[in-house]
Amino acid sequence: MATKTTPSSQPLKILFVASEVEGLVKTGGLADVAKSLPASLKAMGHDVRIAMPYYRKVAEREQGDTLLETVLYVPTQPEPVGYAVKRLYSGEVPVYALDAPQYFDRAELYAENNEGYADNGERFAFFSAATLDICEKLGFQPDIVHCNDWHTGLVPFLLRTRYADDAFFANTKSVITIHNAVFKGNFDYEQFRLIPELIQKRYVQAEMDSAHISMLKAGVAFADKINAVSPNYAAELLTELGSHGMAADFRNRSDDLYGIVNGCDYGDWNPETDPYIAQNYKANKVSVTRGKKACKRDLQQQVNLPVKDVPVYGMVCRLTEQKGIHYLLPILADFLVHDVQVVIVGSGDPVLAAKLRSISDAHPEKLAFVEAYNNPLAHCVEAGADFFMMPSEFEPCGLNQLYSLVYGTLPIVRAVGGLIDTVIDYDQTPQVATGFIFKAPTPEALLIKLQRSLLLYCQRPQEFKRLQQNAMAGRFEWDEAAELYVQMYNGQEHITAVKKHHPETV
Repeated sequence: MATKTTPSSQPLKILFVASEVEGLVKTGGLADVAKSLPASLKAMGHDVRIAMPYYRKVAEREQGDTLLETVLYVPTQPEPVGYAVKRLYSGEVPVYALDAPQYFDRAELYAENNEGYADNGERFAFFSAATLDICEKLGFQPDIVHCNDWHTGLVPFLLRTRYADDAFFANTKSVITIHNAVFKGNFDYEQFRLIPELIQKRYVQAEMDSAHISMLKAGVAFADKINAVSPNYAAELLTELGSHGMAADFRNRSDDLYGIVNGCDYGDWNPETDPYIAQNYKANKVSVTRGKKACKRDLQQQVNLPVKDVPVYGMVCRLTEQKGIHYLLPILADFLVHDVQVVIVGSGDPVLAAKLRSISDAHPEKLAFVEAYNNPLAHCVEAGADFFMMPSEFEPCGLNQLYSLVYGTLPIVRAVGGLIDTVIDYDQTPQVATGFIFKAPTPEALLIKLQRSLLLYCQRPQEFKRLQQNAMAGRFEWDEAAELYVQMYNGQEHITAVKKHHPETV
């Protein structure tokens, strides 16, 4: 059990470094963590600041005041790189937004038309270097620099090389959180002109091969601590299959590898207060039944499905194979022979989108496919659906299954990553179950579990409602996760965040 930080505990100075922050700019779940974890750490009494790029798409960017106009000196470059620091806020947490128009004043964050920017290595090498460059200039001496994914992987490397003998950082430790190890930040050496330390001496532990550096490998090799966003994903990173080619890197650091489940932002995702849904409801049978009935009717109307009392299966995700679309597509038409409706909201791979459109055109009264990122509609899916599908190829933590639980929408997930840590399978432990889990990475295994859930809904309605209550009783609070992060920062015992309401793991 985590020990709560008390007012007498030594507060830490934490620089949280992330490429996106929800509320300012977002493309995925990393942004949610970069908003919620710093807020929880600040609420515990720690001095937290966030560093991020000052993209063109940053919300309310013109409201930021300029804290600093400066340059990044690079000994091997004839001209320094000029940039500014804008101060924004994420809630009550100050945000240092690094304003370098040549790198960040672009239409998107990382890519356009599914093509990554050709100089992404140089862009985020600058971001890593500037993140540390501003600390002394702004008078913020961090105890912990908390990095996130490949975009920030060179920060731990620079602390161990460029700043190794700098008294200002003598007591600074680094952490890197792995949100998704499939993205490694692999770039050729030419992109690292701002990091001459990488070029002057060969660091094989940061290389993908003799011509390319992996920014994620650099972070894993040089950070003081490493954590994955769920205990099971931390375990998967030690395997060849689950590490996306970096098993040896993680095994070399296994003593410093932690697994901590992400929390859920119940301020934004709560059926009792959600402003996007047709009727708010609470975690009791009468309220849930009435509320979800109204929300189902509203969802059906929004996506042009017939308004009728049938089980609705929802899915909100990026259209990628990671999210298991390739497991769903081959069996979707077979599942639609039943008296069901399916609502899928997402954008991404145009080939996958075209296949979903084709099936939707063939079954217009049973399948609604909305090709978009639509946050209000995502809330309506969570509230209006009876089941939520997450048949992921891999899933470091996952957030939609956490949202689904609190909305009483039973998740149907594959046995990978954080999905195992957060969902309890009905066929394994029915008394405390909160959803359904299938293991085999096949369309047939998914179809069997979909049909299993349909039988429960149709033949045992009271049992289905009991599972809804189980699901809504669980909580994955950010303050609990933050306590575990502080334990890791302080070098305490090796910990994982397996929740109390999972009896089979106690």
